[in-house]
Amino acid sequence: MSVSVDNPLRIGIVGAGYVARYHIEALQRLDYVQIVGICDLDVEAARKLAQTFGIERVVSDLAELGEARPHAIYVLTPPSSHCPLTLRALDMGCHVFVEKPMADSVAECDAMIAKAREKNLVLSVDHSDLFDPMVMRAKALVDAGACGELVAVDVWRSSDYPPYGGGPLPGMVAQGSYPFRDLGVHGLYTLEAFLGELSQVDIRYRSTGKSSTLKFDEWQATADGAAGTGRIMLSWNIRPMINRIVVQGTRGVIEIDRFLQVCHVRRVLPGPKFIGIVMGAFFGAVRDVFRIPWNVLRFATGRLRPSPGIQAGAQAFAQALHEGKTPPVSAQDGRRPIALMEAACRRADEERKQELEARYATLEPVDALVTGASGFLGRALLTALRRHGQRVRVLVRRADPRLAALAEQVVVGDLGDPRIVEHAVQGARTVYHVGAAMGGGSRDFEAGTVWGTRNIVHACVKHATQKLVYVSSMSVLDHAGRDPAVAIHEGSALEPHPDWRGSYTQTKLTAETLVRDAIRDHGLAAVVLRPGQIVGPGSENTTPNGTLAIAGRWIAVGSPSQTLPLVYVDDVVDALLLAAHVPAAQGQVIHVVDPAIVTQGEYLDRVRRKRGKGLRLMRWPTGLLLTLAVGVEGLGRLLHRNVPLTRYRVRSLRPLANFDQRVAREVLGWEPRVGLRRGMDVMFGDEVVGDVLAPVSDK
Repeated sequence: MSVSVDNPLRIGIVGAGYVARYHIEALQRLDYVQIVGICDLDVEAARKLAQTFGIERVVSDLAELGEARPHAIYVLTPPSSHCPLTLRALDMGCHVFVEKPMADSVAECDAMIAKAREKNLVLSVDHSDLFDPMVMRAKALVDAGACGELVAVDVWRSSDYPPYGGGPLPGMVAQGSYPFRDLGVHGLYTLEAFLGELSQVDIRYRSTGKSSTLKFDEWQATADGAAGTGRIMLSWNIRPMINRIVVQGTRGVIEIDRFLQVCHVRRVLPGPKFIGIVMGAFFGAVRDVFRIPWNVLRFATGRLRPSPGIQAGAQAFAQALHEGKTPPVSAQDGRRPIALMEAACRRADEERKQELEARYATLEPVDALVTGASGFLGRALLTALRRHGQRVRVLVRRADPRLAALAEQVVVGDLGDPRIVEHAVQGARTVYHVGAAMGGGSRDFEAGTVWGTRNIVHACVKHATQKLVYVSSMSVLDHAGRDPAVAIHEGSALEPHPDWRGSYTQTKLTAETLVRDAIRDHGLAAVVLRPGQIVGPGSENTTPNGTLAIAGRWIAVGSPSQTLPLVYVDDVVDALLLAAHVPAAQGQVIHVVDPAIVTQGEYLDRVRRKRGKGLRLMRWPTGLLLTLAVGVEGLGRLLHRNVPLTRYRVRSLRPLANFDQRVAREVLGWEPRVGLRRGMDVMFGDEVVGDVLAPVSDK
């Protein structure tokens, strides 16, 4: 079907995710296109995208976008929404360009195709890899006979998804088939472009357990094409990541690296076979010496655009509408891969659904729930609770046989998932919320720390949990601006610029605020503990305060005489148990730091003696790091990027000291039972302590 559209071609964008940026960038280079608005349920995300590209209209519903009278709608949302949004856009009288995969099922594809025919409108699917310059180059070479007769085509790709950011489980997490629906569809239509119509497609998948986001993180497919055999390999574990296509024929092999945007052609050369192979590889390597730096230069200067296939595909549909021509990818083209993969995807979805539902088996009431039980402090707490006969439930991201041997009940799920958190909290008398994100990107911290705490608080309020003991952090306090002469107490100033400090501080402060607000506004029975840096056997691999870990080295900053706010792990466990049972602790924020004075230099010396050559340690003056931070900040401003090293973060490296411990002593009744000095002797192998390390009774 082809139509012509009057100028300007008015286009509405639905979806403000990462792919929308490339579509908008490409469309704005066409002088006959006017983008009339962006629609997304996340209005803030849409607003930020609109500001970037100077687009005025931002709406949350497609009907509102229709008020701008668009000729065409680009549907750039998650696959499960493609069909309903496309049908609505067609009913509005708009042509539709929909992201791959066209839909989740053949039935949905057929409904979309039927509606487009009924309305006499154009429906096309974004098979963007077909527009990648290297794929187009390889296809032209094959058509010119560079490979001779085709034998096989291999598509190899690894990927990395952004971590689950908390909230109701998105399709990426809940849908077993999501990886193949997302990337496998690229492989299928690419194979079809080289080999002709596919048949006898065999799709297999497995779970390695390495991904916290995906259930099935390894996928393979084989297919018979009219001109040869096709194979697809998708992995979310292979590093460094790859994105390659290898076309194999009777007289040559074409190898495409889509990341580097290079295309190698290895033909049969005259002479002995071995010499021909060596010479082909040699000349290919020589060409890469020049081609790869040239591509980097093209990318840096904007001549080679990011995601060129996505951008070219977006323009191709607009150009077809503008010129009244048939778009290069038809709706039937979009339907075929869905038909090929539907059965395998349905199986994966059903397996994932059964697994998720099995997590909600009925649970008997328990004395305690521990989050973060697989971590350093959480495992010590779990051991202590079980030693005292407590019936304990744990909530962990992955099943762990070692925890199953200690805990009465193991609930598998993510702290960011409200449903699984409520299931884990219900029926637990006391909740020890120890879990939080300790690394990763901003989304990891948002899910594990902020969403996790929000979910725990909500569930505890809903189910009237007897006591929530929340483990916060000393990082929430003002490090850079404090006066060393003034004692630190529970009312000391909080970090005034958490966003300057980084994701850990920012999310821990937000999470603690959630708990304290719930205590004040909802009568939540809770205690907030802020332990110092927790040490014990195994923590010698963790940098102490005032020390950075960079490229396998530890860099101690400032004077070795500065003191560290340390506390031994068993003593923190004692404080947690007391917080759960001492009535006077209700609603309190309590610092837990050992009064013993240990300098950074002394601690690092003991770590170095234990770890030996495994520790590469150096010390930098604070002034040197501040000078380096000035340069890094300047580079960040130049590139418009956030940077990991700033002057404020350097000033905040100064360890806290001079603690007033009256609240822990007088309200909680806590004194270090093991003590830092004795605990460090155990930690560093200088002394073996027996029953003295058994936690105090929680009765």
